[in-house]
Amino acid sequence: MSGRSTRVAAAVSGGADSVALVRLLALLSDDGLLTFAGLIHVNHQLRGAEADADEQFVAALARTLGLPCHTVSVDVAAAARARRVSIEVAGRTERYRAFEAAAAALGVDVVATGHTRDDQAETVLLRLLRGAGARGLAAIRIRHGRVIRPVVDCRRAELRAYLESIGQLWCEDASNADTAIARNRLRHTVMPAVETFAPASVNALARFARLAADDEEFLAAEAIKTAPRVVKADSAEGVTLDAHALAGLPRALARRLVREIAGTTAGSGAALAARHLEAVCRLAASDKPQGHLDLPGLSVERRAGVLRIGPKTAVPPAAPWPERALPVPGEVEVPEAGCAVSARAASNQGGALAVEPARAQICTAGIVLPLVVRNRRPGDRLQPLGGPGRRKLQDLFVDRKVPRDARDRVPVITDANGRILWVPGVAVAEQCRVRSAEDGVLLLELRKFR
Repeated sequence: MSGRSTRVAAAVSGGADSVALVRLLALLSDDGLLTFAGLIHVNHQLRGAEADADEQFVAALARTLGLPCHTVSVDVAAAARARRVSIEVAGRTERYRAFEAAAAALGVDVVATGHTRDDQAETVLLRLLRGAGARGLAAIRIRHGRVIRPVVDCRRAELRAYLESIGQLWCEDASNADTAIARNRLRHTVMPAVETFAPASVNALARFARLAADDEEFLAAEAIKTAPRVVKADSAEGVTLDAHALAGLPRALARRLVREIAGTTAGSGAALAARHLEAVCRLAASDKPQGHLDLPGLSVERRAGVLRIGPKTAVPPAAPWPERALPVPGEVEVPEAGCAVSARAASNQGGALAVEPARAQICTAGIVLPLVVRNRRPGDRLQPLGGPGRRKLQDLFVDRKVPRDARDRVPVITDANGRILWVPGVAVAEQCRVRSAEDGVLLLELRKFR
């Protein structure tokens, strides 16, 4: 920050850490080191009257300092339900969205938050236990975009002691004692035990976060330097990579290059987890000439030695095929799929042939003739052989790595009641399992046209 030219707003919950931040910023402003432009408070509407009291406290604190207070009320519970995420994730998303809006309204350069060294240590430990890589373990950055954390090197106890020394009150959030929340459980049970074992553990974890951030910054820069050796083309439709070149990179660089590409691919908005990055690297290194991945916001295609990463676009469903009756015995041609499907009675061989993509032996018990051949329909579900329950056919296509542009050309064989019996190359239905020597058996086969 560079003197009065830097306009700062403080994000204030009313808790001790953020209230101490306000008082410290006010001192810096009095000394001419910055311009303290106002307070920002987000009411998450989760704690009823207690949340409203916090909002009133923050507004009163702002009036005491002669500063404006920008308050935003957000129904975080509704946002969590709508996005199917946790309350914590929805709350963080809404807070940072509110910070951006408030920053514009107050005309500030940066928004300061009250994260402390204790928060840093807790975040490192939580992410470590969840399997994060170096980027995640870098945890809370001193600055990220417009947001700064001026007290991230202060202990929580130090800030409370400071407030007590100047007679400044703060609010206590009762939900911070709820150990059903992972961070609170770690704060109240794990961290005290860790500090008993290693009294300097909070400082050590915070130092580890700084080292991880340095390592991540260097490796990310190195990955970007390698891009010209790997990237063959870059356009609005996606990025084309040399799969062999990507597979030849050290895995640490390959993951970071994929993450960089995913984050900047036009229209994707993708933020990939470690398992997604690993999946792309495995696909690049695969000895199979073709492959496909459906990732959050992205589609990844492998064709021969080329890997294409592009934004996921809605593929319009193919027109439904005419439903064709499959006689038993008999065969029906399916020109839309370039194949024919046949059915005939067969001797009982004691088990469904689930591993053969072009053949299935199914039990006739409970099957209502005639059989029908069609393509997929919205909402198609079946219980695959050996599976624990019914699944969407769409999910099975993803699991079996069936390319998106091929899924509407896969025949689906049902009985007269519409129950899916077999999807060639994908699944045999559990209901078709041959269970005893007395079961009647049909042999279904798929024959591709030459």
